[in-house]
Amino acid sequence: MAQFTSNNNVIEIEHLVKSFNGKEILKDISLNLKIGENLAVLGKSGIGKSVLIKCIVGLILSDSGKINVLGKDITNLNQTELLKIRQKVGFLFQGGALYDSMSVRENLLFPINRNLHLIDKQKIQELIEESLNSVGLIDEIDKMPSELSGGMKKRIGLARTLILKPEIILYDEPTTGLDPATSREISNLILKVQKDYNTASIIITHDINCVKLTSNRINIIRNGIIYAEGTYEKLKNSENEWVSSFLK
Repeated sequence: MAQFTSNNNVIEIEHLVKSFNGKEILKDISLNLKIGENLAVLGKSGIGKSVLIKCIVGLILSDSGKINVLGKDITNLNQTELLKIRQKVGFLFQGGALYDSMSVRENLLFPINRNLHLIDKQKIQELIEESLNSVGLIDEIDKMPSELSGGMKKRIGLARTLILKPEIILYDEPTTGLDPATSREISNLILKVQKDYNTASIIITHDINCVKLTSNRINIIRNGIIYAEGTYEKLKNSENEWVSSFLK
């Protein structure tokens, strides 16, 4: 596993609080993500893991606390400034979130047209092919989402994220609903993206095999706080029975 120092954070969260209908989901979350690091965030269902990463990109507004992304406190940004940060942060939704009415090519063209405003058709084609090659699906370029398996949809969703060369990727349950073999393929792909693009990533997952394979470090949420932090081996061998049992 790669080693990281404490002064190269791309995300810093301090005392994050978020409630819904008067119920505190995130009570006091503080964590950091380092350059080039894969950080897995674990916790029971409904504990607020997906809420956390949606707060990071401003899809959900926090009640209080600091969220610093690439040197910017996003809680104090206007919409234009927030959009600039979002271009540097890829977000892979659980189902891939492809547009059903668009082909694979058109799905990848969408962020190019929206964010890069390129007019060189050859350059556009090169970006699309590069992204599809990175996930091993160049042959599916003209298929519709309905023609793809669940694993393929997640790969295409990741390819679309990679189009903008993000510095950070947020994975929301990347292996949910997939068979063990496909889950391992997606986990290996997460590692490949980390190596090839030097991305820093937060991986929200219940898949312990994915955690074991992909994570440099783990944070476990319990009762609205970061209850435990460390490497897979450290937490698996923790004297705290609740923590160690979480990784079995």
